[in-house]
Amino acid sequence: MIGVIDIGISNIGSVLNMFKYVGHEAKSVSTADELKECSKIVLPGVGSFDKGMGKLLSSELYETLNKMVLEDKIPVMGICLGMQLMCLSSEEGSSPGLGWVDAKVRDFRKSKSPPAKTPHMGWNNVQVNKSTELTANFNSETRFYFVHSYYVECANNTDSLLTTSYGIDFVSAFQVDNIIGVQFHPEKSHVFGAAMFEKFGAM
Repeated sequence: MIGVIDIGISNIGSVLNMFKYVGHEAKSVSTADELKECSKIVLPGVGSFDKGMGKLLSSELYETLNKMVLEDKIPVMGICLGMQLMCLSSEEGSSPGLGWVDAKVRDFRKSKSPPAKTPHMGWNNVQVNKSTELTANFNSETRFYFVHSYYVECANNTDSLLTTSYGIDFVSAFQVDNIIGVQFHPEKSHVFGAAMFEKFGAM
């Protein structure tokens, strides 16, 4: 069972529908007992970094989530803000992140080559940096749907799974063992997102 965390920072309906479409059973989870029943976890999120961390810390999921991810090594995928919450910190706020990945969240507008428009919104291609179960069969045509004003900067290049160009080249997905983060919205990325959800469900 795939558990999709519901703490009020994302509309999880499209995530659940995409898993159903690709044939994997998924359910929303908002309690520790529900989370413990899951063999895989998805942490979706939209909105501000501090609000997202606040919601997570005040939920009863926090301690169980940390144990399942860091000790039990349950596969977890963070989507958009969910990916950013996995990092150490963000220039968007003052709260520390979960710290699961040695990475920080940066503001596009403060980068060396800021893009013409922020947020980064729409379809964009990805470049594969390392081959994994998730990136198998990705090619130059693989693209995903993005909506974000902040991007992840990994301390270790080997953690970067996918890179995307928007003013600068930024990490659009990372993977560290069982921990996966994607900056884009696979649930809104049609055939490409469906393929990623299918592969995650099969891990």
